[in-house]
Amino acid sequence: MRAQQEPYRFALTPVFLDNDAAVIERLREALSLGMGREIDLVQRRTYQEITGALLDGSVDAAWVCGYPFLQHQSRLSLLGVPVWRGQPRYQSYLIVSDRDEAADLEDLRGGMHAFSDPDSNSGFLVTASDLARIGESTDDFFARTIFTWGHRNVVRAVAGGLVRSGSVDGYVWEALAVVEPDLVARTRIVSRSEWLGFPPFAARSDRMGGADVTDLQGALLGMDKTPAGRKALDLLFLDRITEPDIRLFDGIAARMSELG
Repeated sequence: MRAQQEPYRFALTPVFLDNDAAVIERLREALSLGMGREIDLVQRRTYQEITGALLDGSVDAAWVCGYPFLQHQSRLSLLGVPVWRGQPRYQSYLIVSDRDEAADLEDLRGGMHAFSDPDSNSGFLVTASDLARIGESTDDFFARTIFTWGHRNVVRAVAGGLVRSGSVDGYVWEALAVVEPDLVARTRIVSRSEWLGFPPFAARSDRMGGADVTDLQGALLGMDKTPAGRKALDLLFLDRITEPDIRLFDGIAARMSELG
């Protein structure tokens, strides 16, 4: 480790196993070894809190969602994008109970619906923009909506009957199907969105080019080439981290425009 350095502050949004100590420790270890310094992994409850901390400099970099990244694109730059099942993309799933016979979004009119976070692409924007396409809003279409502040919590709310339907990150749903199969088996996918840019890693644009950010980007892009990095990626069900391409997020940008 380099001497006399403060820990590098890296923020995690509540993407997947946000309270899983093993995942957090393996990720911290991989990035720390890759950067040659201590890493302080910062967790917050909402996307807004993480984005705010990134913008005000409270953290040095963050794993964010494509939606808030595009909202603040003038001030943020991409460092890398995770590759899941062979591509740097994922889908939003609309889910219901395994006993529910709904065939599409229209069948869910008048029911209770769970979103994960108002700044989540897969956990809010996709469904909200689907409704905007047919001249509806979330408040008018559903009898009531709730925010669970976590994709895993959306699955729990649907599986437990707290709500009829939910909008969830497809990557999270698929990962939970491995680690919590009994929970996921109590839900069913009604529809899948198009493939959209996977939640990326980002830093403030005015810090790009600095040694710290360059070191972090190198650690991220090289994770699949080290034993520690491979362990972290395996626990996250990811293949690797790839070079960023802003065009991956064109679909999210289009949905933002549709939502207005």
